[in-house]
Amino acid sequence: MTGWRRRIWLGGCVLVLTFLVTVPFLLMAGVNPLAAYAQFLIVPLTSRFGLLEVAVASIPLLFTGAAVALAFRAGYWNIGAEGQLLLGAVAAAGIGARVSNLAPPLAVLLVLGGGVLAGAAWGLLPALLRVRFHIDEVVTTLLLNPVALLLVEGLLNGPWRDPVTRFPESPRIAVSAELPAVVAGSRLHAGFLIGLAVLAVTGFVLTRTPAGVKLRAVGLGPDAARFAGIDVARTLIAAALISGAIAGLGGAGEVAGIQYRLTGGLSAGFGYTGIVVATLGGLTMGGVALVALLLGDLTVGASSAGRALGIPSQAGDIVQAAVLLVTVAMLAVNRYGRRRRPRAVAVAGAGL
Repeated sequence: MTGWRRRIWLGGCVLVLTFLVTVPFLLMAGVNPLAAYAQFLIVPLTSRFGLLEVAVASIPLLFTGAAVALAFRAGYWNIGAEGQLLLGAVAAAGIGARVSNLAPPLAVLLVLGGGVLAGAAWGLLPALLRVRFHIDEVVTTLLLNPVALLLVEGLLNGPWRDPVTRFPESPRIAVSAELPAVVAGSRLHAGFLIGLAVLAVTGFVLTRTPAGVKLRAVGLGPDAARFAGIDVARTLIAAALISGAIAGLGGAGEVAGIQYRLTGGLSAGFGYTGIVVATLGGLTMGGVALVALLLGDLTVGASSAGRALGIPSQAGDIVQAAVLLVTVAMLAVNRYGRRRRPRAVAVAGAGL
């Protein structure tokens, strides 16, 4: 089975199994599963407002999905996109509140650039620990996520607490630092276009440039890549920095395009959901875009289903969690099957 056919098969299996897994929960909630999934996936696409909200909900997932996909392609298991996104948001909020005297293009560039640098910086330490001391980046990147959250809470309950409302949120960023709307009268902002551009550029680099070939070679086999003369350590660090930078850009986009300040609830687990987006998208940028839009559709549909069907809005969270678990299980089965196949062939050959 070719690569793209395997990805289509995997995606189809995930969708079918997710439906089967979530049916009992929907039945216990007293709702027809088919009606629920119609509300989750179809109803948001039947109106202009719904389509725009789907695009808005997909924006942070475009960035975190791209960040995770790039790192995974290099064999660097970055589970820290959540923390990198939060650090990007922190930098954007800090810079955005101090650029009121600058023209919009420059102010926006400084806010987004600050998010990029903060995300990359947060991802540097785990990469150095992996390269220098062979410490598993799954552990270090994951453990840095709650540290980033504690940093955000410390700022919001301390020096950045709004001096007027006393709510745990930072002061509003300057108007000149806000991302412009793509469609007038909607919440869809330029971050959506930036996210698509990031996917296009990242996909081109991975598939059409020597740097992308080296990165994928390291991901497929670091020992073979090292034998071929590729600097594996430098490639892993570069992948970690770029991955963190993309996630940080996503956090800056949430501040500059949606929240306009740093809040404790800025991220609804976007970094963790980015792992689902990347893996279900087959670690391709086109797949990331499709899955991000699919999960954005599910997020918008879940909120409307609560009103239309009288079920808890958390039903959408259950479906997303099921997607994550089923995706991980299918990837594990797929990888185990591919590992066993050559062994089975070798045993059969030895018996001839």
